[in-house]
Amino acid sequence: MTILKSAVDPADPEYAANRAALLEQLAAIDVEHAKAVAGGGEKYVERHHKRGKLLVRERVELLLDPGSPFLELSPLAAWGTDYTVGASVVCGIGVVEGVECLISGSDPTIRGGASNPYTLKKTLRAGEIALENRLPTIGLTESGGADLPTQKDIFIPGGQIFRDITRQSAAGIPSISLVFGNSTAGGAYIPGMSDFVVMIKERSKVFLAGPPLVKMATGEESDDESLGGAELHARHSGLADYFALDEQDAIRIGRQIVKRLNWRKQGPSPKPEFAEPVHDIEDLLGIVPTDLKVPFDPREVIARIVDGSDFDEFKPLYGSSLVTGWAQLHGYPIGILANARGILFSEEAQKAAQFIQLSNRADTPLLFLQNTTGYMVGAEYERRGMIKHGAQMINAVSNSRVPHLTVTMGASYGAGNYGMCGRAYGPRFLFTWPNAKSAVMGPAQLAGVLSIVARQAAEARGQAYDEAGDTQMRAYVEGQIEEQSLAPFLSGMLYDDAIIDPRDTRTVLGIALSAAHSAPVVGAGASGDGYGVFRL
Repeated sequence: MTILKSAVDPADPEYAANRAALLEQLAAIDVEHAKAVAGGGEKYVERHHKRGKLLVRERVELLLDPGSPFLELSPLAAWGTDYTVGASVVCGIGVVEGVECLISGSDPTIRGGASNPYTLKKTLRAGEIALENRLPTIGLTESGGADLPTQKDIFIPGGQIFRDITRQSAAGIPSISLVFGNSTAGGAYIPGMSDFVVMIKERSKVFLAGPPLVKMATGEESDDESLGGAELHARHSGLADYFALDEQDAIRIGRQIVKRLNWRKQGPSPKPEFAEPVHDIEDLLGIVPTDLKVPFDPREVIARIVDGSDFDEFKPLYGSSLVTGWAQLHGYPIGILANARGILFSEEAQKAAQFIQLSNRADTPLLFLQNTTGYMVGAEYERRGMIKHGAQMINAVSNSRVPHLTVTMGASYGAGNYGMCGRAYGPRFLFTWPNAKSAVMGPAQLAGVLSIVARQAAEARGQAYDEAGDTQMRAYVEGQIEEQSLAPFLSGMLYDDAIIDPRDTRTVLGIALSAAHSAPVVGAGASGDGYGVFRL
C-alpha cells in the first residue's frame, strides 16, 4: 500500500500553536495584498471610474472565462520599497476561451500606470513564464511609460520587454495587445511588436512622441487623436487590427481572438479522473512548527497535496533526511523531493541526483518541497566527499530538463537553496509559505561567523577585543538578516512568484502543472545525455 498515513493530531497543543501562528502570518500577508488591490488609492480609483474606465482587475475579470481561477503572480512585488506594493502592474495566469494565458495589465491609478524598476522586473518575469511554459500573452495596456525619475534603472534593461515579445512570436506563442489608453514612446512598441492589436475609439493613444515632443522636435502642431488615436491606426497606419467601440468591446474582441487561435497544448494530458487527498488540507496550518529549527515530516504535507494521498517512496531507508518518490497531482505524474530533517548529507545528495535522473528518463516533472539548512559541514563530512556529492545534486538539478516546481515550506538556507531548486536554478514556478525564511545562513550563525572573524583579526593585531561592540554588532546583524530573510521581503524582491496560503498549495500547483504542460514535457536523455560531468 502506498497511501500515506498521518500522525497529525489536531487536539495537540503544539498543533494549535502552529496553526495560530500561521493564521497570524496569513492575516499580515492579506493586509499587504489589500494594498496592491487598492492601487493608487480611493481618490485615483474614483477619478478613473468617473472617466468611464474599468480598473485593471475589473478588466482581467471580464477577460477570463466565468468562474475560472486567476493565479496572480508577484502580487507583493516592491514590498518594503518606496514604490506601491504590486509594482503598478497585475500579472497572472488565467483561462480565456479555454486557453491558459499569461495576462498582464498596468494599473493606471498609480502614477498613470508608469513603470518603475520593480514593474520592469515583474514584467520580465511574466514574459519568462510565458516563454518557458508556452502561454499566449494578453497585455492590457494603459501606461504613461517609464517613471522618468527612475529612467536610469529602466531604459536600458527595459528593451528586453520588446525583445521578449518578438521571441515569443518567433516561437509560435501569440501575443495580444488590448490598448485601453496611452501606450506611448517606448511603450508604443508593445502593440507594434504584438501579433494582434485591439484599439478603442477615442481612448487608445499610441505614438512614439506626444504632441509637446513633436512640437519641440519638428515644429509640427498636432493633437493626441490625429497623432496616434485608434481611428488613425485602424484606417491609415494599419497598426490596429481591430477597432473597438469601448472597453467591454475590446475585451470581447480579445476573447474572440483567443478563440480563433486554434491553440493546442504540447504536453501530455492529465488523467481525466483522480482522487482528492485522503487527509484534510486544513491540517497544513498546524504541521509546520513555529520554530523553523524544529524538523517536521514532509510526508504529512505530501499526503495533503497529492492525488489520493498516494505516494510511492523511493529509497526510503537511504538518505532519510530527504524524502523522494512519485505521485500524481491533479492527474499529472510528478516526482517529489522534500526535506525531512533539514540537513543534506552525502547520502541525500546522491539519492537526489539519481532520483532526478530517473524522473528525467520518465519525462516526469519535479516538485521540490524546501525546508533545508543546507549541506552538512565538518571535517568528517568533507573527508567523505560532501562537496562532490553536493555538486552531483546541483549538477542534476541544473541540467534536468523536465519542468521544476518549488515550494518553500520553511527554511531555505545556504547551498541547500541551490540543490533544492531555488530561484537561481530556474524552476518554472516558485511559491512560498508565509512562515518561510531564506538566507545564506541563519541570523545567529551569520552574526556568530562575523564575530569569530573579527575576534581573530583583533588577536592577530595584538589588540583587546571590544566585547560590548561585539554584542551590539551581533544584535544588529541578527536583526538585519532576520528582516531580509522573511517571506514578504523575498517576495518583494521577486525571489518567488507568490506567497501562498498552505491550504491553496494543491490548487496552485495544479494550475502551475497545467501551465507547464502547455509546452512539451521531455527529460534529459536516458543514458545521462544532457548532464555535465558527475564527480564520482
